[in-house]
Amino acid sequence: MLQAVCVSSEYHSSKRDRGTIGIEVYRGKLRLRLPRELFRGKQKAIYTRLPDTLEGRKEATKLAWRIEDDISRDSFDPTLAKYQANIKLIASSSTPARSLLELWDKYSEYRRPQLSITHYEENYRKRYRNAILELPTQSLTAAVEVRDHIVQHKSPGTAKQLLIQFNAACQFGVKSNLITHNPFEGMAADIKVKSRHYQDIDPFSNAERDAIIEAFAAHPHYQHYTNFVKFLFLTGCRTSEAVGLRWSDINPECTIVSFTSVITKKQRKSTKTNRTRRFPCNSSLTTLLQSIRSEASLPDTLVFPNPQGNPINPATFLHNAWGGDKSKGHQGIVSELVTQGLVERYRPQYNTRHTFITTCLEAGISIPQIARWVGNSPSTLLAYYGGVIRQMRPPEF
Repeated sequence: MLQAVCVSSEYHSSKRDRGTIGIEVYRGKLRLRLPRELFRGKQKAIYTRLPDTLEGRKEATKLAWRIEDDISRDSFDPTLAKYQANIKLIASSSTPARSLLELWDKYSEYRRPQLSITHYEENYRKRYRNAILELPTQSLTAAVEVRDHIVQHKSPGTAKQLLIQFNAACQFGVKSNLITHNPFEGMAADIKVKSRHYQDIDPFSNAERDAIIEAFAAHPHYQHYTNFVKFLFLTGCRTSEAVGLRWSDINPECTIVSFTSVITKKQRKSTKTNRTRRFPCNSSLTTLLQSIRSEASLPDTLVFPNPQGNPINPATFLHNAWGGDKSKGHQGIVSELVTQGLVERYRPQYNTRHTFITTCLEAGISIPQIARWVGNSPSTLLAYYGGVIRQMRPPEF
């Protein structure tokens, strides 16, 4: 039995007599009935192979509209090759997924236009896909086995992230009629993970901070990074924010710094919160910025480039100038200060952020104000920093 639905076809008057495209159900699948006028009175149809479902009709309607648009523009392809190619693409993305890997590939293609090339290649085509290839099974009916394997062989943070991605892929699969239900729904929520930056809130003391800055200033090879390190301590910004800072982000008087973007993996992106953050400079920070700004500083140039004039690579900085590389027998500045007893214990460069936040808390600055300065929520600061304020006494009564 045939059921036909006409697609709206409001062409210009000169095109209206050429007919409309109908969507029909033929043997359980949708096909497009083309106007006879296009083929000298002969009836022709395009078989979409799409199921007679809401999603199937949406895809068929989109194709019908595209063909109608071609007709109205006198660019219709009478060989139908152009439209058959579209059918193949639609059909391949609508074929039910038989495994997690197959579903992931379809989901990756769906997400591709929404992602940067680097993010797509490094994560969707390599990282997450390789994790699926390592699984003992890729069956969508074995989600519990997949979850247990990931939890046993991956860190809690990685396990949670993988389950979040698998859940997203399956949500896409359900909405696209590729699978009937989402077997990974709710699994990621059962894994509780603290951000790696908050697992150990361990700020430097004022004496340790000063010793680190002085050591950088005196070092024959790494003194270039002295101002960069000072800036991290003075602002509590994320390392990627300091790396990406341009002179256009600082007002002419050097009294306001606007954190507008970051540089990670050699790519400039929006900030972690996707918001611009204005940071007021104290006299020390203003003096620092004015001392390194010159008349030759162009708006788009980096404030803190590496010695070659390129963006600082945080990992390279950490494993050379800051901490060193034990496997190569190389001690960085902070590691050397630990050996000398000037720094109590080793902590990575991200702890400059912890140092700034706890210093502000000890100075009595309100949590909402600090949160605005560093780009965190007040609840995050209260939850993670409330118990590490040093040398504070109860008020006198």
